Amino acid sequence: MASQLRHGEFVGSLDCGTTSTRFLIFDRYANIVASHQIEFPQYYPEPSWHEHDAEQIMESCEACIDQACVELEKVGWTKESVKVIGITNQRETAVVWSRKTGKPLSRAIVWDDARTHTLVAHHEKKLAEQGIEHEGTLKKGEDAVVALKKLTGLPLSTYFSALKVRWMIDHWEAVRKAHDEDDLLFGTVESWIVYSLTGGAQGGVHITDVTNASRTLLLNLNTLQFDPVLLNFFGLKSSILPKVASSSEIYGNIARGALKGVPIGGLAGDQQAALVGNKCLSPGEAKCTYGTGAFLLFCTGNEPVTSQHGLLTTVAYQNGPNGKPVYCLEGAIGVAGSAIKWLRDSMNMVKSAAEINTLAAKATNTGGLYFVTAFGGLFAPYWDPSATGMIIGMSSYTTPAHFARATLEANAFMTRALLNSMKSDTGIELKDLKVDGGMTNGDMVMSVLADLAGTNVVRPEMRESTALGSALLAGSAIKLFGWDISKPETLHEVNTAGSQTFEPQISQEERDKRWRGWQRAVERCRGWTEVEED
Repeated sequence: MASQLRHGEFVGSLDCGTTSTRFLIFDRYANIVASHQIEFPQYYPEPSWHEHDAEQIMESCEACIDQACVELEKVGWTKESVKVIGITNQRETAVVWSRKTGKPLSRAIVWDDARTHTLVAHHEKKLAEQGIEHEGTLKKGEDAVVALKKLTGLPLSTYFSALKVRWMIDHWEAVRKAHDEDDLLFGTVESWIVYSLTGGAQGGVHITDVTNASRTLLLNLNTLQFDPVLLNFFGLKSSILPKVASSSEIYGNIARGALKGVPIGGLAGDQQAALVGNKCLSPGEAKCTYGTGAFLLFCTGNEPVTSQHGLLTTVAYQNGPNGKPVYCLEGAIGVAGSAIKWLRDSMNMVKSAAEINTLAAKATNTGGLYFVTAFGGLFAPYWDPSATGMIIGMSSYTTPAHFARATLEANAFMTRALLNSMKSDTGIELKDLKVDGGMTNGDMVMSVLADLAGTNVVRPEMRESTALGSALLAGSAIKLFGWDISKPETLHEVNTAGSQTFEPQISQEERDKRWRGWQRAVERCRGWTEVEED
């Protein structure tokens, strides 16, 4: 059978998310030629704790690659047609392993694990009292908070990797011992995968890329290197760290399996990969991924922009070791698709998530209803953990259709709030908003978003933007198909089939009127949750 197989040119993408791993094989137009997906176990040993087994992650990665290659041969192509692969991953999740054995020293602590909240408080106090060095001066108090944000683009938070590693050293004896004896290696998920795929303890490459490194609280955004000041602040040795590489270069070759010998050429955290996959490569271009929550990234150019509205500054991508980095601002919406799930599972207003579009279409407006979906407080630009979910404006006229539409409008208003902040921080006008994620399947969701955000919303037909992003970075590393991330015109054939643009249909006057109503609703939900002292 092998002699009958055709030989082509494809690029692979290993997409390791929070609950599953996928390997997709793309052609030059971003058509998916073959793919395979495997879920891996989740561990929740304590309330607010979330762990992964790093070896199980690798088993899922290798199985996905091998099975996708079987699928590739089933549709008539040799596995040798895959010329290069990229990797994209859940960000911030911390993995630690032994330099000597190449084996994990503990379970990985996942990005959404909140066990480090006491460490956050400890380091906040440390910032205030001991301070941190910035630009040759010791900063304390609020000046130290600002200095940390300028250095890293990030606030102290349970999300970011440095505090997860610090917790591991403090609480797990095997990790502490390895750190003391210089046997400890640390990396985010892509770092562990590259190390394992390229040979592990037998010559595996210990690297990370700038996008993932920028989510650790250890990377200096200006030098794009791990900063000794930050390592000292968190009490971590430099010997544990991977080498920081660009997002698009050859890092090493796969050591075993169906794609043995194939180079790994692209790395990016999942949200940055989705930015690249949507071809948002220049200042003023933005994408929003709408899933359970939503992540909006806005390209700002070759210099980092420090937000005055609580947005995160992060690296969007770097095209090759000699390429200039491109930065972006990032904002998150805590509740997006999960609000629809709430209407379905808790309120029983719809039987499926897709029904939200049909129900919302029965009303031409919300009848004055506003739904502030602050189930866990408000994120950027409001940053109010004491805010609560609130429905206001109900009357005897209110129907389930109004509820459905108000849910979709909440998502649009939250998006507008982020876009307004990004424009204020940068002075750059948004060109179009590119979108992906499960929530974007409904036309009604997209129409409401375009109307209330006041911008064109572009939805591609093929919405595997995260996987496509790492594929584009990998292809660009070897100039496959003539792709070059620094020259967007070389990507003009990629993922254009079936793209749909939703344009605003309401007047600016009507848009502003509804926005004023939303702002009033937000003000009424703030400061609701009272925190009692222990």
